[in-house]
Amino acid sequence: MKEGPDFTQIATLMGDPARANILTALMSGRALTASELAAEAGVTAATASSHLAKLEQGGLLLRRKQGRHRYFALASEEVAHTIEAMMGLAANHGHLRTRQGPKDIELRTARVCYNHLAGDTGVQMFRALVSGGHIATGAEGLDLTRTGAELMQHLGLPLDQLSRSRAPMCRECLDWSARRSHLAGKLGRALLTHFETVGWAARVPDTRIIRFTPKGRAAFDATFAKQD
Repeated sequence: MKEGPDFTQIATLMGDPARANILTALMSGRALTASELAAEAGVTAATASSHLAKLEQGGLLLRRKQGRHRYFALASEEVAHTIEAMMGLAANHGHLRTRQGPKDIELRTARVCYNHLAGDTGVQMFRALVSGGHIATGAEGLDLTRTGAELMQHLGLPLDQLSRSRAPMCRECLDWSARRSHLAGKLGRALLTHFETVGWAARVPDTRIIRFTPKGRAAFDATFAKQD
């Protein structure tokens, strides 16, 4: 490449099947041990250790130590957005697994994308917020509007605490399954946490699936109505 950033190293890191499995496993937002990631990648502990070192050196992973254990997590939300976009590109070009099961349907309905809500449910929320004028395009991307702030306060979100962080309040993230945008950023993260805290939804253990209760789904649909 003669000009601009060289993305070949990152592309090479992501292009290995075992490393791709490791990165996808970490899209749950949880930090996992090397042995857990070896199982996710379907490789030996020694091979996983080599892959993890390369991903860490490439700036895609962070290593955390707690006691005798080492945990690994995605280095940033930017890395998560890139992985989600790559998954969307793959899906758009037909690069999908040939065998699908019940989990595939639930993943497409509602799942964790690093730390926010994705899938059809996440897209529904994003479209409702845009249609209702609660988020709008500003000079530096998406902004939470006055009516949006009022809605968040009505839901019980601590907007004053969110404002202290320098991270973007709202970000678009292209959904790999719906191929439309869902909401990321501080607000996306806070909303998913809120849904779990008030009992509208819960994460299915050891998966990225978010499962809503019947009452939670009704409350969600009442707040974020589907758009035609």
